[in-house]
Amino acid sequence: MQNNITLGQYFPMNSPVHRLDARFKLFLTIFFIVTVFFADGLLSYGLVTLVLGGVIAMSKIPFSMILKSLKPLIIIILFTAILNIFYTKGTPLVSFWIFKITYEGIVVAFKMGIRIILLVAGSSLLTYTTSPIMLTDAMEALLSPLKVFKVPVNELAMMMSIALRFIPTLMEETQKIMNAQKARGADFETGSLISRAKALVPILVPLFVSAFRRADDLAMAMESRCYTGGDNRTRLKPLVATGSDFVILVGCILVFSGIIVLGCFGL
Repeated sequence: MQNNITLGQYFPMNSPVHRLDARFKLFLTIFFIVTVFFADGLLSYGLVTLVLGGVIAMSKIPFSMILKSLKPLIIIILFTAILNIFYTKGTPLVSFWIFKITYEGIVVAFKMGIRIILLVAGSSLLTYTTSPIMLTDAMEALLSPLKVFKVPVNELAMMMSIALRFIPTLMEETQKIMNAQKARGADFETGSLISRAKALVPILVPLFVSAFRRADDLAMAMESRCYTGGDNRTRLKPLVATGSDFVILVGCILVFSGIIVLGCFGL
């Protein structure tokens, strides 16, 4: 299981995407997500896919890693597509019993599937190319205006970063618990869907215990190192934007804005 969950992992490489300022990467990722939701036609979806493919190629991240991040979502993508195919009103193509497949339903299902794939791939690319520390600093910098409203920005940024970082760790712990249960005769792969779901219940208790224990150990480690957060915390590698970072930022904003305009016209 842990081999299929790559979200939250960081792959250190020397690529233009890795060297890009973490604040710009986080902002562009949010802008990319907005762009994907505005894409509506074949042209806009094609351009978004082309841009994402180009960024993946420049990042030097193996395409197989992107596919691994999509594996756990295959059921969700198929379920979403089936719902849209059967429950979208429009021109009927096939009709049987109470089900009706429409042309509009097939189009919507295709768009929703592509949209989910693009969102997951783009979001995963952010964690693949940005270290947890840099990502925390970027979140803290982008959320800093909320300090005016007494929002604990430092704590929020740290919690989000830790949550991303512990996703692969918890998946690995889940796999270890499942292997231990299988060694004792547990069966997670046969039987009906309900019986397999019930078989997963004994995994939850030790998984929660392990998660709370890890959280307690992490809190004690941070306290023993006198971590307090806040504005007075210094950084070993402060975020510094270069001229090329600003050029990339402006270029991506122009491209994403153009795709949004195309999407608004249904292209």
